Amino acid sequence: MKITRRHDIDWLRVITIALLLIYHIAIIFQPWAMFVGFVRSEQPLEGLWTPMSMLNVWRIPILFFVSGMGLFFAMRKRNWKQLIGERARRILLPLLFGIVAIAPLHMFIFQKFYKLPLGYYPHMGHLWFLGNIFVYVLLFLPIFYLLKHREGGRFKQILNKVMSNPVGPLLISLFFMLEAILVKPQIYSLYAETWHGFFLGGLAFFFGYLFVYSGESFWNTVKKWRWGYLTLALGLYALRYIEFALEAPGYLMALESNCWIFGVFGLGYRYLNKPSRLLGYLSQAAYPVYIIHMFVMYLGGLLILPLKIHPSLQFVGIIVFTFAVCYLLYEFLIRRVWFIRPLFGLKGKQKKSIEKALLVSE
Repeated sequence: MKITRRHDIDWLRVITIALLLIYHIAIIFQPWAMFVGFVRSEQPLEGLWTPMSMLNVWRIPILFFVSGMGLFFAMRKRNWKQLIGERARRILLPLLFGIVAIAPLHMFIFQKFYKLPLGYYPHMGHLWFLGNIFVYVLLFLPIFYLLKHREGGRFKQILNKVMSNPVGPLLISLFFMLEAILVKPQIYSLYAETWHGFFLGGLAFFFGYLFVYSGESFWNTVKKWRWGYLTLALGLYALRYIEFALEAPGYLMALESNCWIFGVFGLGYRYLNKPSRLLGYLSQAAYPVYIIHMFVMYLGGLLILPLKIHPSLQFVGIIVFTFAVCYLLYEFLIRRVWFIRPLFGLKGKQKKSIEKALLVSE
């Protein structure tokens, strides 16, 4: 089977991680930031939370979908032993390194910011996502290889037909709605180290693989009906905002989440499926930036929040600081030092040309 690189999926991964950084910075300016382990501004910008709550229901699920899609492409050229070895190097090694050396850094800054006793302990922090992904690879790999060896079979034909209908992707949402009903998360968007986050992520990872496996039918459908999915998502968000103070019943938020995601996939497939040198660079940088962004962001808060300036300027300042320092650390340290590269999910030896690597799961 010929492998066609999907530049739109690469772009969506890069864009979603950038949005994740902005979302995390917005938390700093919420009154409850300290209670979720963030540094907190004494000058809140609570108005930021209205658009952030729109983003919140799909920012993490879409990364799980994209990770499942990435596994599809990785499987094209590898047997199961090679794939597990490659995923261990690209996911498990950075996770273990992050637990002992990266996540504790932002805890140190948190302690210094609040003038708490300094203490060290290994923990996953925001890297819980990597642990989930590695578990999903091990769980679903037998099923995915079975499907790979039966690509001309009945299941794929049925899947292709279902995904050709605009209702088809929405039917997938029934699984996510059922998860919310059974698990009953108190806060739907609380994904980190929760059973809700684990099951939701597993569903997204599994169906992300199936969407690419099904062929062009899913992508043509979401491209054609992208505005319909986004309109439905906006309507569900409006209902959540007006009737439920932003925390609607889980099954409604699950449907809203997937409608946003299908609309975003449609927009990406329509407008972003084209190569560029910038994408080649950003696609490599996204994973290391995700790993380091929390301690860089906390450092930005430590330096900028004490300044006597308007909180809006503080918000912009922390955004600029976070993106700039992450770039500098990636470009002049992580990317260039051969023995550091594998610790951040990169191949040990840097290539001079833009790397034509397959999508890597976060």
